[in-house]
Amino acid sequence: MSPDGAAEGVVLSGTGGIWRVLLSDGRTVEATMRGRLKKDAERGPSRGRGARSGEADAAYKLAVGDHVSVEAEPGPDGLVVFCITAIAPRRSKLARRAPGGAWGERVVVANLDQVLVVFAAANPEPHPRMLDRFLVIAEANDLLARIVVNKCDLADDPAVHARFADYERAGYAVHYTSVPRGAGLEALRAVVQGRVSALTGPSGVGKSSLMNALFPGLTLRVGAISESVNKGRHTTVGASLHPLPGGGFVADTPGLREVGLWGIDVRDVAACFPEFRPWLDGCRFADCTHLVEPGCAIRQAVEEREVSRSRWESYAKLREELASATAQGW
Repeated sequence: MSPDGAAEGVVLSGTGGIWRVLLSDGRTVEATMRGRLKKDAERGPSRGRGARSGEADAAYKLAVGDHVSVEAEPGPDGLVVFCITAIAPRRSKLARRAPGGAWGERVVVANLDQVLVVFAAANPEPHPRMLDRFLVIAEANDLLARIVVNKCDLADDPAVHARFADYERAGYAVHYTSVPRGAGLEALRAVVQGRVSALTGPSGVGKSSLMNALFPGLTLRVGAISESVNKGRHTTVGASLHPLPGGGFVADTPGLREVGLWGIDVRDVAACFPEFRPWLDGCRFADCTHLVEPGCAIRQAVEEREVSRSRWESYAKLREELASATAQGW
């Protein structure tokens, strides 16, 4: 690429305003955002409600996985510097509410094909309510979600399968893996190869160890489990996209202790539970909340054990949370 030329690339990672970009010619360069594009990013998305509010402005907030145009320019002392001059529209994204009570969304990874939600069979103990949050975020972003239950060597197999049976009944693919045993790794590698995937989930569930076992060349850092709190220490500090041998990418994302929903209309929460969908048009009232109304087809399905009561309780909690956030203007 000549100093006046441009090339297309994909953002692999970023810190301190410096972005690692894999160019179409196979080179990886460090680049900064140019001029007006950087000002737009600093300005951030406009405030607004709804699942797609602020989308045009939000595109300026560069994220891992974004497809960009990069130009090389003469720099100080005759060195060549690289600048990101444009960000292509996103075909998909994994986004959540900004952490710490801040307003707005945080795009974790852009341009994904699927999300692998990783939980541990034990150490730390899996929390179904948090898993449901991750799945709702994926569903709201129209992303295929798979569940990976890692560390299966630390728990009794029948008990682990029983614990996640509701998700298999809901239609999710559930992969049971163990890095020490090598269990489930070949099947998981097959669904990752050639696709752009994100591994997400709480800290300490073994995401980095799992990725290293699937693709040994990645050599990602592995953190220990804090015995005092039974929570993983944060090892991955920001999302990183890793090219895979033979094609595709895997994004390793930070362990998320706070998982906030963003950009989901409270009326759409029920549709983010796949097992609810066959009954959504069967309620007596068109605006049924599926909480207390008579003639609710989903509640009847729960009573008849066609739908998991635990999943319905998660729905009720998430809907209440979103309704409260909407009332507060989030």
